[in-house]
Order: sequence, then structure tokens, then C-alpha cells
Amino acid sequence: MASPLEHYVNHVRAQSTAGNFLELADYLTDSTELLSKNGNILDNVLETLDIQQHSLGVLYVLAAKFNDSCNVDETENVLRSVREFITFCNGEQVRCAPHVYYELCHHLTNALVKHKQHTILGVTVLVQAVEKIRLFNSQLTPIHADLCQLCLCAKVFNPALRVLDIDITAIATTHDNNADTKYFLLYYYYGGMVYCAVKNYERALYFFEVAVSTPAMVMSHIMLESYKKYILVSLILHGKVLPIPKYSQVITTRFMKPLSHAYHDLSTAYNTSSSEELRTVVNKYRDPFQRDHNMGLVKQVVSSLYKKNIQRLTKTFLTLSLADVASRVQLSGPAEAEKYILNMIKSGEIFATINQKDGMVVFKDDPEQYNNQEMFDRVQTEISLVMDLNKQILQMDEEILLNPLFIKKSLGNQEDDICPHTKNYSGDPTE
Repeated sequence: MASPLEHYVNHVRAQSTAGNFLELADYLTDSTELLSKNGNILDNVLETLDIQQHSLGVLYVLAAKFNDSCNVDETENVLRSVREFITFCNGEQVRCAPHVYYELCHHLTNALVKHKQHTILGVTVLVQAVEKIRLFNSQLTPIHADLCQLCLCAKVFNPALRVLDIDITAIATTHDNNADTKYFLLYYYYGGMVYCAVKNYERALYFFEVAVSTPAMVMSHIMLESYKKYILVSLILHGKVLPIPKYSQVITTRFMKPLSHAYHDLSTAYNTSSSEELRTVVNKYRDPFQRDHNMGLVKQVVSSLYKKNIQRLTKTFLTLSLADVASRVQLSGPAEAEKYILNMIKSGEIFATINQKDGMVVFKDDPEQYNNQEMFDRVQTEISLVMDLNKQILQMDEEILLNPLFIKKSLGNQEDDICPHTKNYSGDPTE
């Protein structure tokens, strides 16, 4: 008589050949306990299955293999096995059990982050994993967050940016609402951190805003950390903390503010335009900022105040010495003032020239006349993006209106609005 594992292998082969992938996925779900009990011989099972032809069967075996805490620590084995599987697996098959596929990628990410090695190779694997499982480019999957996390660990941002730059129009969900919410928030949290790393603060602020304003009954730690970074990036970008969108849940914003008092004190000090007062607050809360791993952004906030004060000088003076600039902005000296001004000229934040001979700065007006071909092409590109976005919104609106669940709910609400005594009204005025 064949052993249970032999029966498992035979059933996987038969159902895969017949193309009954959904039925096979149900069978494999019921076989999870069998696989977990035989963890020591799962490598033998993998040798009898072909990754391309029996992708579902191999997927469940790998998931059981790495659910075992003894195997999770084998980082190189995890990476090699999962990389081979993701490279050669059949996308149609694994989409029948996406939650197991996601879980496998989560195991890989956790192992790589834990050991802090091979993260660059892990990035390559997860890029393939995303391409394999998503149905279209603008679909968000739970492993998008894993990809962003590994890119942050490896300090290699381009693979994540290629995904992050695509606006999301659909979300791939699983049967676990808590997990779906967690990885949705992590995607926007890690995505915001990636944009901070490349100094795209406008996009970073948007990502943190999404994480903070996501509808929720309770506040999560991810939302709290996003809120702290939202304050810092908002100060860097706009010189003030922009209000949280009105559609955000009151219960979350109510709890986030008391837990972020250090960041609100920083914002209050920033609004005074006093560099000295801002530095005092930074020194006071240095430990919390470092514990939150936000010290880099805090330093950017301090730097942005110096820039803001220099920009204010351009509206008042035509010429100033570097020594006067340093004194008015509370910098250490002319050399630091020159450094700030040169960087601001290079980035287009101010328009000025520095006379090295006498140490004078001449502030100028913006030379842009908005009448060249480059500006025309830029406007045309922006208009095209807005038009494409409008078409996308209209399409999504139409899909919602034609959704049977939406129609049923709408009709139900209309019936509830009808007064109870009019539903069965027979026309008799005595009733």
C-alpha cells in the first residue's frame, strides 16, 4: 500500500495533468498537516515533482518546509529553493493559492532581513515574484511591501521605485483581513521611506498620508510610525505640518497625537523660525528620534529651516555678505552659509550669484519666462497624465456602478428609506 506522501505525489501529478488546479488547491490545503508531520523528508518529495508542471504541489511543500522554525534559519537554502521556484513556476497554477505564495515570500523576506545578508539577491527574487503573481501592473499584492523592505535593507532603490511609481488601481486580497491590512499599510510605509531615501519628499508625503488616513477602527503601530514621518516630511516639504485629510478616522488621529508629542514640539519650534530653538528641541528629544530611526529626517528638517530663512532674505535684500547671511540665519559662519547658498542655487530653490572676491551674495529674480519648448512639453505631459487619470476614474466608477453587490446594497438602502406603513398601503384612507 502506498504511503500518504506517495499518494500526495501521485494526486498532484494526476490533477496537474488534468488541469484541475482549483480542486488540487483544496486538496493541498487539507494536506498541510501531512506535510508538516513529514518535514524531514520533504526534500525527497521535491525531487519527485517538476516545478513547472507541478507548481502547486511544490509550492505547498516549500511552504511547509519553511514553516518549520528549524529550516527558516537556513538562509542560503531558503533563497536558493525559493529563487528556483519563483523563476520556473507556473503563474496560472500559483494564482489558485495566492495566500500560500505570499506566505512563502514573507518567509524569504523575514529570513533575509534577520540575517542581513543576500538581500540584493532577495530583491531580484521578489521582483520576479511580483511579476509572476500580479495580473496587471497597477495591482497591489502583499509582497510589494516585502520588495520595498528588502530594497531598504539592501539600499538598492530602483527596483522598488519601478513598482512604487505606478499608481495602484486594484488590490489583491487573501482570506485574512488582518494580513491584508498589515501589508497594505507596510507597502505605503516602506514606500514612503524609499522615497525619502531618494529625496522625493512630495511622493513620500503622499505615501505616509495614505498610511495615516486608511480607514481603521483602531490605531496600528505602522500608522503611528507613518504619522511621525508624515510630520517630518511635511515640515521639510512645506515648512509646516499639513492637516490630516478630513476623511481620516477620528479615533486614529486622536490617539496618534499624544504619542507623537516630541514631533509636535519640533513642529512648534520650527514655526518660530528660530534655528536655535529648533536645535534645543532636537537635543531634548534626541533619544526618541534615534529610537524611531528618524534622526536623519530630523536633520533634514533643521536644514530645511536654514533654507527657509535664507529664502526669506531673498525677499528683503538684493545683496548681503556671507557673514551677514550666517548671522541672520544662525549658521556657524560664512563658509557654512556659502555651502547652503550654493546647494540652493544648484537645486533651483533660489537664484543668486556669489562674488568670491568680496564675499558678497547677489539675489536675483526667477529667470524662467515659461515660453520655451521644454516648458511646453512639460505642460503637455502633465495634461496627458491628468486626462489619463480622469479616464481611469470614470472606468472605475462605471465598474462600481455595474457591480452586482453595489446594486443590491443600493436597492436595499432605498427600500429602507421607504416608510414602513407605505410598503403595504392598499389605498384605503381608513387604514
